[in-house]
Amino acid sequence: MAEPTTIKGGKVKVQLGSGSGPITYASPCGLTQRSITFNKGLEEFQLPDCADPDSIDWMGRDATSLSMSISGETILAEESVEDWLDAWESVDSVPVKVIWEFPAKTITWTGKMHVENFETTAPNARRVNGTVSMQSDGKMTRVVA
Repeated sequence: MAEPTTIKGGKVKVQLGSGSGPITYASPCGLTQRSITFNKGLEEFQLPDCADPDSIDWMGRDATSLSMSISGETILAEESVEDWLDAWESVDSVPVKVIWEFPAKTITWTGKMHVENFETTAPNARRVNGTVSMQSDGKMTRVVA
């Protein structure tokens, strides 16, 4: 049996880009969990059976859109809290890079996203944690190297 080539969570990176001059990307400090979701919008239509109009129709679907969303958990780190807040406060989407580092290849998506939600939880006598969610704004370009 051939075993699959897998990666650990630290090899999945979400990076925010700087907003001025040439864009430089950095992973926000404290991001402890990342979830990347690929969405495809579909429009349904009925496919009638022309030979048997009384039969139940099957559903057909046309692809109408693609989007990417990111959700994550973080420990609230002084080193990155302003990066998250700046991205959330921005009226414009911010540059984002998503990286999957496999041993033999790296898959990277680059584009713009909106930080739609940044939430913190502050339990007494424990570390402040947070969650973040982001939505793509336009095309996320995929490159495999």
